[in-house]
Amino acid sequence: MSHPEVNKPAPGFSLVNQRGETISLDAYKGRKNVVLYFYPKASTPGCTTQACGIRDSVEIFSSLDTVVLGVSPDPVSRLTKFIDKYDLNFDLLSDEDHEVASRYGAWGPKKFMGKEYDGILRSTFIIDKEGVLRNILSKVNTKTHDQDVIGYIKNSF
Repeated sequence: MSHPEVNKPAPGFSLVNQRGETISLDAYKGRKNVVLYFYPKASTPGCTTQACGIRDSVEIFSSLDTVVLGVSPDPVSRLTKFIDKYDLNFDLLSDEDHEVASRYGAWGPKKFMGKEYDGILRSTFIIDKEGVLRNILSKVNTKTHDQDVIGYIKNSF
């Protein structure tokens, strides 16, 4: 899978969030920057660290006219439990058929404990208010993810 091109329109999407509401990229056009991050599985250690960092920085993202959307192949019911357990304050989107992850090049071959399988490739896409993809983070540090993204937005927008 290859990523979409930077400085070109980001691939559109519509996915269901933890409340069963449909969220689409178009809804933010002209209003907000979008941080779209793909993570493998709700409530796992790395994904929890990453999500809690975003939770703790959501006011900074808001002050930068930026909304954060997390995407995983988890069903809505698992997203709801993740949000409730860790008091997350941003939307998580369910991409069970990994169609959106595939369009963004965030679905592909992985290795774990000697086994190969297809899964989410942890990555982040920063999209400006006009819907243009401005940056891709394909080497994500779950502990510093929120600060890495905030730094990029502060220096680039």
